[in-house]
Amino acid sequence: MMKRIGGIIVFFVLLFIFAKWGPTIHFNSTTQTKGEPFVVSGEGKVSVTPDIAKIDLGIQDSGASLKTVQDSINKKSKTLVDALKKLGIAEADIKTTSYNVYPQYDYTNPNSRITGYQASTNYEVTIKDFDKINNVIAVSTGAGANMVGGVNFELNEVTKKQKLQEARSLAVKEAKDKAEGLAKAAGINLGKIINISENNGVPFPRPLSLPVSGGGGAEDKSIAQPNIQPGETEIDVTISLSYEIR
Repeated sequence: MMKRIGGIIVFFVLLFIFAKWGPTIHFNSTTQTKGEPFVVSGEGKVSVTPDIAKIDLGIQDSGASLKTVQDSINKKSKTLVDALKKLGIAEADIKTTSYNVYPQYDYTNPNSRITGYQASTNYEVTIKDFDKINNVIAVSTGAGANMVGGVNFELNEVTKKQKLQEARSLAVKEAKDKAEGLAKAAGINLGKIINISENNGVPFPRPLSLPVSGGGGAEDKSIAQPNIQPGETEIDVTISLSYEIR
C-alpha cells in the first residue's frame, strides 16, 4: 500500500515538473463554420493636389489709449483688406476670425494701474487661385499684417467626393481580385456579396508653418517674396467585402 501511494505521489510530482518546465506542445487548427461569410479587404489610394489654401493673417498694435489703438487697428485692417481685394480676393473669402483688446498693466505698481492697451484682429483668407498664394503673403505683410499663423491646404467638397469615389473603386477591385484568387486557390465557390464596410482616410487640412513678423508700408520693397507650394496629399480607402460561400 505504501509503495502504491508513493508511486502516485511520484507520478504527480513528475507531471507537475513536465507541465511547468517541459516542452510546449502547439496545436494548430483552422475552422470555418458552415454559413460563415468569407471576408476580404482591398485598399485604394489616390494622390491629389489640394485646390484651396487658407492663410491666417493678423494685425496687432498697442498704445496709451484704447481709442488710439482701435483707430490704428481699424485703419490698418482697411488697408490690408483693400490690398487683398486688389489681388482679386473676393470679400466673401476674407473672414474676420477674432478681435481682441487687452489692457496693459504696470505690475511694479502696488495698484497695478493700466498703462495702455493692446488690440489685435485676425483674418482667415481663402485662396482658390494658387498662383496668388505667394503674392497674398508678401502684400499682406507689406500692408500691415504682422502676424501670419500659417497656410492650410485643403480640397474642395466636389474634388474630395470625386477622388474618394476613385479610391473606393480601386479598393473594391483589389478586394474582388483577392477574393477570386483566394477562392480559386482554396477550391471554394463564392456566392453573392452580403456585406460591405469602408474605412477611409480623407485628408485633414495640412498646415504649413510660416512665422512672419513685419508690418512695413505697402511699398516696402524689403519684403521677401515667399515660395509656397501645395504638394500632394493622399486619399486612402480600405474596403471589406463579405461573400457567401456556396
